Amino acid sequence: MAHEHGHGNIQHGHGHGHGHGHGDGGQMAEMLDLDAEVLADYYREVIGWAGRLVPAGASVVDLGAGTGTGTIALARQLPGATLTAVDVDEAMQARLRERAAEAGVADRVRTVRADLDGDWPELGPADLVWASAAMHHLADPARTLGQVREVLRPGGVFMITELEGFPRFLTDPAGAALEERCQAELGRLRLEAGMHMGLDWGARLKDAGFELVGERRFAIELPAPLSATARRYGQVTLERTRDRLADRLSAADVAALDDIVAGLPGRDDLVVRATRDVWIGRRP
Repeated sequence: MAHEHGHGNIQHGHGHGHGHGHGDGGQMAEMLDLDAEVLADYYREVIGWAGRLVPAGASVVDLGAGTGTGTIALARQLPGATLTAVDVDEAMQARLRERAAEAGVADRVRTVRADLDGDWPELGPADLVWASAAMHHLADPARTLGQVREVLRPGGVFMITELEGFPRFLTDPAGAALEERCQAELGRLRLEAGMHMGLDWGARLKDAGFELVGERRFAIELPAPLSATARRYGQVTLERTRDRLADRLSAADVAALDDIVAGLPGRDDLVVRATRDVWIGRRP
């Protein structure tokens, strides 16, 4: 859910192509798992919201499911639901199946490998389609919205969550300025990759024939001192930032990032600041 991950077939420019950035799958999987653990309160609230929209025995489709954060949380929220987790990355799906077994919900979860920019396999009829940080990766959002509409049964809902980019962690002036430069460069990288960041998905849902029934922005801030898990989340995120931008930043900035990453586990001044947006459309 969220998370800069991928689902589909696009390479990660922030996170996923719903195909999960091949080549750094281990790093991406860890970041997705840490994202879910560190931002647990946000996920709990959003999953609870989703669970109130559909019957307990709902049929749920998770588009760009990644390592299964949303799939498993929805399975727990809706104990009678059946869930289909769709992603193009087989390694991510294998991890999802392991997690579903550990959570005791494997009998209600099936994985489907599919490129969401291509022709979709049979996925419906669904009561809920969930897409966490997935829509901005897809090549043709209007086409995808039409496909989701066909998957949903009348009255079914589509829940989109999106993010502006990687979370921020640094509070010292030099570190915060470096992080700002990195965020700006990542934004340019995503634009070059054709990612649909910053779209008004509420307007897109209405254009696609959905009734917009919910919209909310979550401004998340976890204060210092962070837990060891949250510090690791910052370390992995900044490592990924460094790897993505190594040939786009100055040598001084790359060296500074290396120093920050190396020293992160022992710091007590880190915070987590992130923004997540949610839209809910209902098929008439």
